[in-house]
Amino acid sequence: MFKHYGWLFVLLGLTACQGSCPGNGEGFVKRVEAFSSSYLADLARLERASNEAYWKASNSGSEADFDAFAKANVALLQLHSDKARWAELQHLLTRAAELPALQRRSLQVAELAFRENQLPPELIEKMVNSSTEIERIFNTYRVELEGKKVSNNELLEALAQQKDSARRQAIWLSLKEVGGQVGPKLVALAKVRNEAAKQLGYANFWEMRVRLQEYSPDALVKLFEQLDQVSAKPFAEMKARLDGELATRLGVPADQLMPWHYDDPFFQAAPPSAAVDPDDFYKGKTREQIVETGARFFADIGLPVEDLVARSDFYEREGKDQHAFCMAMDRQGDVRMLLNVKPTASWMDTMLHETGHAAYYKFLDYSLPYNLRESAHIFTTEAVAMMFGALARTPEWLKTYVGVPAQDADAKAAALKEQRLREQLIFTRWTLVMFNFERGLYENPDQDLNTLWYQLVGRYQGLKKPEGRDAPDWAAKPHFTIAPVYYHNYMLGELFAARLRSSLATLAGWTGPSAALPWGGRKDFGQFLQDKVFRPGMTLPWAEFVKEATGREMDASDYAKEVGGVL
Repeated sequence: MFKHYGWLFVLLGLTACQGSCPGNGEGFVKRVEAFSSSYLADLARLERASNEAYWKASNSGSEADFDAFAKANVALLQLHSDKARWAELQHLLTRAAELPALQRRSLQVAELAFRENQLPPELIEKMVNSSTEIERIFNTYRVELEGKKVSNNELLEALAQQKDSARRQAIWLSLKEVGGQVGPKLVALAKVRNEAAKQLGYANFWEMRVRLQEYSPDALVKLFEQLDQVSAKPFAEMKARLDGELATRLGVPADQLMPWHYDDPFFQAAPPSAAVDPDDFYKGKTREQIVETGARFFADIGLPVEDLVARSDFYEREGKDQHAFCMAMDRQGDVRMLLNVKPTASWMDTMLHETGHAAYYKFLDYSLPYNLRESAHIFTTEAVAMMFGALARTPEWLKTYVGVPAQDADAKAAALKEQRLREQLIFTRWTLVMFNFERGLYENPDQDLNTLWYQLVGRYQGLKKPEGRDAPDWAAKPHFTIAPVYYHNYMLGELFAARLRSSLATLAGWTGPSAALPWGGRKDFGQFLQDKVFRPGMTLPWAEFVKEATGREMDASDYAKEVGGVL
């Protein structure tokens, strides 16, 4: 009889004592072990099922597969909404100081996962189903341009090649078309997410997500204000040079340049300069060679990834997700990448970027508790990925791994350095748009979001709003759906990537600019990353991890040096 009612005691935050109550040390330890064993086993099982379903749906684009993923994902979320486990976890955490460091950290990480999901199951299901519906639209939507259905990749290629302003505008509008399809759905989803956050005691979804990522909202806002100050002057100077080049190339006065003149539909990446087009270094390569080059480089620095490459999916086809991502399927070594590789500098960057994520997950310490087999923080895996991606356009890397003749790479070294500066500054200003827009979206989803978007685009990117344009162009960015309140982590990734380059330069005794650090054959770099960055997993809160890995607390000093800003 007593045994049958054990669940009631747990729901009340009590315990049915059998033998000895957990007031003593031995009983408490056993209780922690019982909770962790049961919870981590269920987490591993449900996470694997959700990941497998997502991988299948992303490769097929099938509505049935996305429905199956939604169900699997709901089951995973419901694990973390279990009231009995939540009550038990809260009780155990009151004595967390008595536990060994790894056990304590495992419970703390579990607490972050549970807190977000203490919601009615029907609200969780509503959020998952809404986001899945929007994601399916993104994955399968194809616009019609000049009587032909075209993919995102095809539109981006056409935009980069087109010089006629009217045709560029038509292509740019096609790239934004999906925003009109998903914009109202995203606003509705933002309201549901806000409702969920408020039920958990947060002001809105943005604040909740930031706090659950172990950030202070005020500190994060201040950091982005600092980044604005650091980057504003060098960005303005760089953009003036860029606009002059674009005016000459496209035959448009610099003061009349519009968003469609910048190649990337969101101006989040630098268009090729007049002095060097990084794509030129990859002409004549095949898409297969892009994949092979990435794998060869990682093996050369002591991070072999051939097994991960064999499990991944690299090439475009109908119905497949048009973007790129890396997935740790089971936190036991099954890591996969999905890309749509083309023989371009951008896709070489993406190949290195996603393989950076993959290497991070491959070389984690798999003896850690299951939920600590994760990067120290979201931004630390982004830092590693960005650090590697940037190599695709550096002279030494091009000579060593792409086979570019030394005289050609050296002749373009100054132009490549300028292009890299453009990439960093353009990306910084773009993240300022995303950071401030998404904060505004969740603070007030009923405001005029279309106007807010172009106010921020004008302030941080120096772009003009197309005359008479009133459309949810912001909604064409899939991150609002698939990775909400995430973009700030990319920017912190840039800061930490600059820190890692500085640390590796010190290791190598390199006295030149850290951005020009030669990587060829540096297995000590791979070993440093394994020992200091990958293996620790999530054993420390991010601030402690950064100091432990690099010897200094996190700041923007290394990044400021790279972009010529004043901190």
